[in-house]
Order: sequence, then C-alpha cells, then structure tokens
Amino acid sequence: MPAESDSLLLLSPDRYVLRACRRLGLAPVVIYGGYHRDNGLQTIAPPAIPVFCESHRSPEAILTALHRAGFADRQFTAVQTTNEYLLVTAAILGRALGARAIDPGTAVRFRDKYLQKQRVRDAGLTTARAAVIEDIFAIDRDFTVPFDRAVLKPITGAGTETTSVVDGLADLLAAADGYRRRRIASRTFVLEEFVAGDEWTADGIVSGGELLFYGLGRYDQPCLSTLQSRSALRMRKFDPQTEGWTYSAADDTIRRAISALGLEDGVFHMELFHDPATGSVTFSECAARRGGALTAEEILAKFNVDLGDAAVQCALGRRPELDVRVRPGTVGSVYLPSRPGVLVRCPSPAELTELPGVEFARIELPFGAQMGASVDSTTTRIGMVLLTADDPEELERRSVEVLRWFDERLVVVPAGATTAGLREWHRGLGSYEFADAAYGE
Repeated sequence: MPAESDSLLLLSPDRYVLRACRRLGLAPVVIYGGYHRDNGLQTIAPPAIPVFCESHRSPEAILTALHRAGFADRQFTAVQTTNEYLLVTAAILGRALGARAIDPGTAVRFRDKYLQKQRVRDAGLTTARAAVIEDIFAIDRDFTVPFDRAVLKPITGAGTETTSVVDGLADLLAAADGYRRRRIASRTFVLEEFVAGDEWTADGIVSGGELLFYGLGRYDQPCLSTLQSRSALRMRKFDPQTEGWTYSAADDTIRRAISALGLEDGVFHMELFHDPATGSVTFSECAARRGGALTAEEILAKFNVDLGDAAVQCALGRRPELDVRVRPGTVGSVYLPSRPGVLVRCPSPAELTELPGVEFARIELPFGAQMGASVDSTTTRIGMVLLTADDPEELERRSVEVLRWFDERLVVVPAGATTAGLREWHRGLGSYEFADAAYGE
C-alpha cells in the first residue's frame, strides 16, 4: 500500500487512475481544463481534489493554478498523466516540484515520432524510414519526397488525427495547402515510409526497467484504413494459448523497443505492423500511457490486469502486484459510429449489455450533440462496447450484429436537410404530421 504521506498530482482526469486512487486511499490533486469542464463526461469525485487550469498543457498555467488553489507548499510524491499531450509537461513539472515523474528526455522520445523511430532503428529494430517537415505551411514546392508512398502526420500527434497517405509530391502539396487553409494547430509534420500489413497493439507495464506484462492484440484493419473507409473501429486481444505464435513473433521487438526508448516505470501502448506473408514484425510507434478506446477494459477482461492501478503504483515507484489470469475465448471491442447530424436518440448502455456477448457499453455523446460528416481521428464515435466470444469468428459476427442493431435504433436529425427534407425525415419516424392544414375543413 502507498504510504500515508503519498501525494499524487494528476494531469487530466482518467477514470481508471482515479478509481485506483480511491481504492488505495489516495486523494490526488487533479488538474483539468476547459475541455473536461465543457465535455462533462468524466467526473472528479472526492477524495480527489479538482483544480481548474485554463491551459493544462502549460507548466506556467498549472503552477499558477496550484498556487491559487493553496498548493504552493505541497510536496508531491509523483506527477502522472494518461493524456498523450501532457507527457512532457508532466516530466517538466516533476523536475520543478521535486516529484517522481517520467524523465524529460524519455518523454520527448515517446512524443516525437521522428526521434522515436530514430532511436528504435539505432537499436537494430525494423521501423519505417522518416523525414521531418519543419513547417507544413511553408513546405518547399520542390520538396523531395523520399518514398514512393508515405504517411503524413503531425510529429507529436495522437489518435491518427490529421493523418493521410500521400503518393508523391502532388499529394503532399495538396495536403499541405489544405492544412494551411484550415489553419490547423500542428505545423511540424513527419513523413513516414508506408508500411503494409496487419496493425497489432501491445499494452504493457514496466517497473524498474523490467517488462512485467503485456497483452497483445490487433485492429480489425489498420487505423488509417478505418478512417478512410469511415468504418467502425474494431479491436481484439490475442489469446496467449490459442494464438501463442503472435507473442513469439512480437516479443523481441516489444522488449527491445521499450528498452531502447528508456521507459523505467509506467504503462505503455505500442503499435506494430505484422506482415502475414513473411511473419516479420515492424515497429510503428509507442506511447508512455495506457491505450485509448476500450483498451483498459479489454486488458482487464482478458488478463485480469488493471492498467489504471498499475499506472498509479508505477508513478509512486512501487512494483505492481499482478495476478494475471487469462480468460478463455476472445475479448474485443467495437466503436458505435456517428452519423452526420444531431443526435436525438440511441440505445442506452443497459440496453446494449442485454445483447449476446456485450459485457460493457459506454455512450459518450449526449442527445442534442452535433455530429460531423468527417471522421477526423480514432476518437470519432457515439460510444463503444466490450464484447466476448468463444473465438474471433464469433466475435466478428457479434460485432456486426451489435452495429446493425444499434444503427436501426439510432435517431439523428440529418445534417444539411431542407425544411422539406426534415418533414420527410419526421414522417419516417412514424410520428404525427406537420401538415399544411386549413381551418374549417
């Protein structure tokens, strides 16, 4: 158990980290910003202490917010975050506050996709070649594209946001022009050699530099393909007994990559590409935080490992006590995709969990939410469900059935409809008619 004097500073709320703190008897100070206040999905309940900060990516804003809240003299034991964009901020604050935190240099390697691949390649592992575009708004019109096909992405991005495939200079310049017109926030990009294959994931725990555990899984199709096709993102975990070959194929790459990147304590989410034809595994990228979507839920359901608890224990410098128990069968998840327009009604989590194989469901958008036509990143969804099945084939069938069932009950005011179009949509609901009625007839 943590010592009574342990004091944790959390940058951005995480439901599973907060749950772990409650179970451990900790009262963390939680920095949160405008996004979390306006979104209202995650609550910061006692004994956690919320501290609002207008720019929770800024060490200055965080420190001044802490001082205003009366924590100027608080001696924090550790600084922890699950938020990808706050990793370097946590490292800097750890140094400023004299608290345990990820090393700043290590944090940079986990954030900068170019430096990360360079480090992994120097360790002798296979990864995509990459080139830096310092400012996508000011790209040289004679820029030499070093690869026949490449992936363009923000150098410190996340969630496949603002990511595209480019085939040659014309594609690259067209993408750059589009980003400039939109005045996107990211300006420094990395151009990576396109790597084909199945996209795998590894979610694990490191303590004292030792890899204690990882669970291997895969996306139904690569994330970029999912965005391009506007498909529902699907994931599942590999079973170490029935699919042990996957662990044999990926183990060396995972261990050597984590060692090369220098993670000493914490949880990680790694992505890899597997070539079915050759069996080779290529490093893609790695984050020093738990995976998004329902990764934490999948790992808990399949392996009985709580990544939130492990994150807190590692942050405090304690070795997590794991009780790994592999659940037979297949565990996976699927996004409940949005549709352009205004969300009026959808099935509840309780209704979803009554379906065969649905073990958990989360609806993230409230009724009245405006949903866009584009799928901007792997966070675009109405909600998610956790599924279990006897084998991958049954899991896929259940995913399809859940998506069909959900879509049939989804009510959305269509985007861009004329008044006449809205009347037609309303008639389709089987509701009363807004007719052109005349008095006295």
